[in-house]
Parts: sequence; structure tokens; C-alpha cells
Amino acid sequence: MGVAVAVEGLSKRFGRQVIWEDVTLTLPAGEISVLLGPSGTGKSVFLKTLVGLLRPDSGSIWIDGQDLPRLKERQLYAVRKLFGVLFQDGALFGSMNIYDNVAFPLREHTRKSESEVRAIVGEKLDMVGLNGAERKLPGEISGGMRKRAGLARALVLDPEIILFDEPDSGLDPVRTAYLNQLIIDLNQQTGATFLIVTHDINTARTVPDNIGLLHKGHLAMFGPREMLLSSTEPVVRQFLNAQRVGPIGMSEEKDEADLAAEAESGEELGQLPPIPIQLQPSNKKPREAERPPGQWCNENNVTPPSGSFAA
Repeated sequence: MGVAVAVEGLSKRFGRQVIWEDVTLTLPAGEISVLLGPSGTGKSVFLKTLVGLLRPDSGSIWIDGQDLPRLKERQLYAVRKLFGVLFQDGALFGSMNIYDNVAFPLREHTRKSESEVRAIVGEKLDMVGLNGAERKLPGEISGGMRKRAGLARALVLDPEIILFDEPDSGLDPVRTAYLNQLIIDLNQQTGATFLIVTHDINTARTVPDNIGLLHKGHLAMFGPREMLLSSTEPVVRQFLNAQRVGPIGMSEEKDEADLAAEAESGEELGQLPPIPIQLQPSNKKPREAERPPGQWCNENNVTPPSGSFAA
């Protein structure tokens, strides 16, 4: 089963450049969360910080009672075993076939026999629908298959937290739809805590239990899917509904003059579209409906009344 990840007051800078600061959220155990934001808002940096590849400048990341930024290297190495990561390009070794790519973490980090490795690799490849492709090289398979192979490798150590860095990058809408369904099914099978960084609005609207949005170096909001999709907060509303009107511009954030000119032009956001049905597992077993609401927060750290946004 997955574990909760509690982020408190997390900040990251590169030199004088603030990537994001004072980020506070909780990824509920066993649920799927999505992290969104305009390009350049540091979403991938956030993933690398969560897994301990980058150290934050301040703040805490609590997992299983341990604060990752305060751990020594040996302790951090042990906690990292809780994580599986699907990188944007799959990050497969080009000279290894699919079987050896998936087997690599088992051979590197465990003392399992080759017969045990064979059984585990076969199980994970079956989970992602790649049985029969074991002997192919990464260059011999499609981009979607490479994503699934990378996902099998992320699953091979049975992690309790799985991070997805733009899993839909480079995929057409059909392959993205298949991958989204696979993510739903794997979440049900493993019970792990999932965090997905994506730009795909359809994924954000239909896959997760919770949605977060990074904007201008801050966490604009984080909470249950239905609450974010019905939000009237301008940046959240604009981004999640793919609208041109709002504070986000073509290449950067609109300044006050741009926003004033937009308001004077009479352009309006219009009605919010209906909230789409959330994707369900392939076996038709409904996802848990009765659950405590995810942690809610916005740039002003305003908390709604208890129970207001129960999903």
C-alpha cells in the first residue's frame, strides 16, 4: 500500500532565481494526484526534490515519519527505495533489451536469484502489457511501448510512491488514453501513491483524485479534483479549462496592463464546462468514493470550512 507524502513550507532556488517557495500539500496515501502549471514553473524540479535528487533550500518532506531533507545519505538511500519514477523519455538503457532494462534495479539493489528476477520481471511486463517484447531493444519499439517499459522498471521494486514526469510527452491522444487507463489500473492493483506531472488537460480532468497547480513560484491550489475543476480562481480556471482569457499569457504571465486591456475588451471566461466523469479501473470496480477530502490550499493559505470539498 502507498504512504502519504506531507510537504511543508518547501522552497527551492537556483542562485537568485526562485523556482517555487513555501509549497505545502499532502499527497494522500494510495491516491492519484496531478501537478500542473505553465511551462517553466518547476514541476520536474519538484519531483526531483521529492525523491531526494535535489535538496530544498527550506521546508520539510515527511514520509513514513522521516523528514527527507534532514536525512543523511545512507538514510536517504533507504527511503528512496519507497519510490519508483517514470521519467519523461522512459530513461531506458539503449544497449539493453527490455528484459534487462526492467531487471536492472533488481540486480543492482537486491540479492535475488536470476529465477526470482525472471519471475518478477515477467509479472511487471505482464502488468504493463509488454509480454513478448522482452528481447527487443528500446530503439526497436514505439514511444508508447518505451513508456510502458519504463513504467515496468519503476514498478519492479514494488514502490509505495510512484512519480510520473510528463508520461504523455510525445504520445498521440490515443496512446495517451491507453496510458491513462493503465495508470488507473496500476493504482488499483498496487495501492501505491501516484503523483503525475503533466500538461495534458484531459489527463488532469479525468485521471486524478487530487489536482495541484504551480503558478508564479507558488502553489496556487491543491485539493480534490472536483473542487479544482469547479474553481473560479482565475489562473486555475484558465489553465484547467484551456482558456485564452486569464492571467497566463503566450510566453509568460500577463502584466497588469495586459489584464486591464483584456478586461476593457469585454472578453469573458464564459461558463465553466461540466466536470467530466473520472476514469475507472478496467475491471469496473469503482474507485473509492467515500474518502476524506484531500488537503486544500491556495496562495493565501485559506482553508475552507470542514467537509466543504469532500469528493
